[in-house]
Amino acid sequence: MSLQSWLTGPLVRHFAHTPARATEDLMCEAALDEQFSFQVGLRLAGGDPQRVRVEVAGPADWSLRVRRVGFVPVAHHNVPIPDDPADVDGVGFIPGYVPDPLFDEDSLLLAPSETHAFWVTVRPGPSAAPGDHELRVTVVPALDTPATHTVRVRLYPIALGPRHGFHITHWLYSDALMDWYRTDLFDERYWSLLSAYVRDAVAHGQDTLYVPAFTPPTDGVKRPTQLLRVTPTSDGRYEFDWQDVKRYVDIARSAGITHFEWCHLFTQWGAQYAIRVYHGQGRDERLLWPPETTAASPIYRAFLTQYLPALFRFLTAEGLLECSFFHVSDEPHGAEHLERYREARALLRECAPWMRVMDALTDIAFAREGLTDTPIPLIETALEFVEAGIPSWCYYCCAPRGPYLNRLLDTPLPKIAMHGLLFYRWPLGGFLHWGYNYWYRSQTRQLIDPFTVLDAHHWEHGWAFGDPFVVYPGPQGPLDSLRWEVFGESLQDYALLQTLAIARADPRLAPLRSFADFPKDATWRSRLRADLLRRTAAG
Repeated sequence: MSLQSWLTGPLVRHFAHTPARATEDLMCEAALDEQFSFQVGLRLAGGDPQRVRVEVAGPADWSLRVRRVGFVPVAHHNVPIPDDPADVDGVGFIPGYVPDPLFDEDSLLLAPSETHAFWVTVRPGPSAAPGDHELRVTVVPALDTPATHTVRVRLYPIALGPRHGFHITHWLYSDALMDWYRTDLFDERYWSLLSAYVRDAVAHGQDTLYVPAFTPPTDGVKRPTQLLRVTPTSDGRYEFDWQDVKRYVDIARSAGITHFEWCHLFTQWGAQYAIRVYHGQGRDERLLWPPETTAASPIYRAFLTQYLPALFRFLTAEGLLECSFFHVSDEPHGAEHLERYREARALLRECAPWMRVMDALTDIAFAREGLTDTPIPLIETALEFVEAGIPSWCYYCCAPRGPYLNRLLDTPLPKIAMHGLLFYRWPLGGFLHWGYNYWYRSQTRQLIDPFTVLDAHHWEHGWAFGDPFVVYPGPQGPLDSLRWEVFGESLQDYALLQTLAIARADPRLAPLRSFADFPKDATWRSRLRADLLRRTAAG
């Protein structure tokens, strides 16, 4: 038979020229309610193209989702290219097509001499019992004989408790939804799309959502996406209409979001200016003050003295105050930024003494001075904050690379799968990433085609292939990526360790030495998980 098919775990990229693998059955181990995935590889040795369908059967109440793994063009490796093969994937295939987007399709027209794959996501049903189960995979070609494969599943007598004490946020861009799907600002189609995207984020472990009460002042001047309706009055006052803010929050809560980030109140990289606030919601882009209005200007101070008490009243009425995070300015750094950040923070303390702030910043001086209540340093320096006893989150953005944890298009999937374990290893409070769906040319309002541009046209200036977004725009909502699926499933490791009350100092976690120095092969993680799960079976 010219068609070859095989099974692999989820942590393998099937490039178009990946050789066929030997056909073997697969074994998966999981907690009772744990999602897991595997792949079906296909390669046509010769002959004519033919359509191939993949069918998966299992217990009646199990969720079995089959998706086709698509390809995207990647012009270069992200630099610097690591020397260790455990830190870089796609050598010999990049430049070229990299598997990443997942399409809700169970068949494809398979061309000769090409390798393709299907991604199968499995969630045991509510009545699933501990013990051994079986899934049957059938590969049905149009011209060849069908092939069958078996996936053996062993479920252990433990249900994962919900993750707590560690928040996950990825910034969701409403402007990208509006522009890609051509909504009319906050029309009904926008709200439907928002719901789909937030549900997807929650399904991948996110519990915190950025609220664009004002258009986010990050990465250039964006299309207005101001949820809060603002109307200036003749006596220098402002009227605030919170109805769309409330609708946004209600949709998020119904999807499973429990915490909220509120829009940065000063411009990015140093808090030099007031943010752009528009009349109404910005339909005609008429600003309340010029863009060059400084952060400490009388007009902006007057606005904040009215807005912040109104925000406090809204948060209190909606029961949001204790589950909200607030920002000053994104990524301040250096002595000049420190002084301006200090002034901005003083203004907020004056206008909103109840407000505790958090920001992505790597300069520990901001935290030592108490200017930010919860710093969010890069993973490159996060452990310095831990060692200093400063409660903090962590993040990455374009950097660091090389040996460090990341999830770029040339980051090996086994390395991406280590997120949950590494997050658990140290007493960090959360993880932030800027790029859930940034589908723009870097720092502009020019849309890109996310299926062909993976670096926001900015690789030469330091942006990475795979950093701006983790989901692709589908017809009615997001299309997940391999990177996003592996990241989401890795967070179950955090929940497993937490459910089992494993100490962070447990010797089994000792090889997790830093965000750069940790086991990067799939075998180490699978052995650790197997040890944890089997101990539950042994009582």
